[in-house]
Amino acid sequence: MTAPEAVQAAFRDEWGRIVASLIRRTGDWDLAEEAAQEAFAQALASWPGDGVPRNPGAWLTTVAGNRALDRIRRSARGNELIRQLAEDPLHAAADGQQDDEPPQAIEDDRLRLIFTCCHPALALESRVALTLRALAGLTTAEIARAFLVPEATMAKRLTRAKAKIAAAGIPYRVPPPERLPERTNGVRAVLYLLFNEGYAASSGDLPIRASLCDEAIRLARLLPAEPETQALLALMVLQHSRRDARVDDRGELVTLEDQDRSRWHLDEIAEADTLLSGAGPLAGAGPYRLQAEIAIRHTREPTDWPCIAELYAELEALSPSPVVRLNRAVAVALAGDLDAGLEMVGELVVGDELSNYHLLHATRADLLRRRGDLVAAREAYERALALAPTEAERRFLRRRLVVE
Repeated sequence: MTAPEAVQAAFRDEWGRIVASLIRRTGDWDLAEEAAQEAFAQALASWPGDGVPRNPGAWLTTVAGNRALDRIRRSARGNELIRQLAEDPLHAAADGQQDDEPPQAIEDDRLRLIFTCCHPALALESRVALTLRALAGLTTAEIARAFLVPEATMAKRLTRAKAKIAAAGIPYRVPPPERLPERTNGVRAVLYLLFNEGYAASSGDLPIRASLCDEAIRLARLLPAEPETQALLALMVLQHSRRDARVDDRGELVTLEDQDRSRWHLDEIAEADTLLSGAGPLAGAGPYRLQAEIAIRHTREPTDWPCIAELYAELEALSPSPVVRLNRAVAVALAGDLDAGLEMVGELVVGDELSNYHLLHATRADLLRRRGDLVAAREAYERALALAPTEAERRFLRRRLVVE
């Protein structure tokens, strides 16, 4: 591994650890991020000539700590913060006796940071942005591109979120046991939103957003292993296991039924199966468990569409939404009742909630095609094409129109 590759790997593995520990010790988000940035910049300058340290994380933590101390000494609050840091040292030796794995407290720091970023007092978009900035290390420009907003807008969003944490005194901690379930559910929602942003872009049009899948999975592994958290992790791992089959060698989208299953990551599917086996009984399960059960059944041949349709009915009863209704309609149609599925889709088309959702019209077009109504299918494909958000999806729909 070259020095730049080692820096990149360390950034992926250590950024959140370093920032989280610095925030806990200084209480200053901007200071923590700036000191961590300087540490990685120093690694890029030093490691090619000096060699990669035996413990890159300890080296980076030491440098980041030194940079933070330098800044603190120059600040008005310097003496106060230095006293705090003397009681809680910032860093381990870079290549000395503490060359082992980082202490478990660092993991706890990252968990505290996740719950702080995802505090319900913050707006949802701010929770997502803070999580990506503080824990994943994405730049403001990258986060702005990921969510298709101007960089200045995202910078203001991050600044407001940090200011609200300070002004409202939002605690930097994992919630007490009696509050953990409700708060963890909010964290799960943020992580699944991150994953879905990446999954929607994994056609290759938006590589920065596509990397969000990896970050969401990595952060989910830090949460307490509750059944619904395990189910969420299984769901994301299952969906991500098909990443190499979702596009062909030309970069064109491939539907699930046409994917080359030899390109699926079987080790990840096996991991998800293990996670689900430890997630408790299906009866009375939450929405992530139901979605994961649906996803695992898509990995088995032949696809049990009647079972999937029943699971979607349970999911709709538990968490009703037009998107769940749309997915249930597809399962009903493919389970053998095409007319019933089309009727359900038609009800959504005349509604307001999904009227501009391109996948609704693409789904209706596909079901009409299966029924042999090619004129109506073409009209629906044209509507979907006009609404499709990415060029890869537009190319896919154009190919369908040519076939029809």
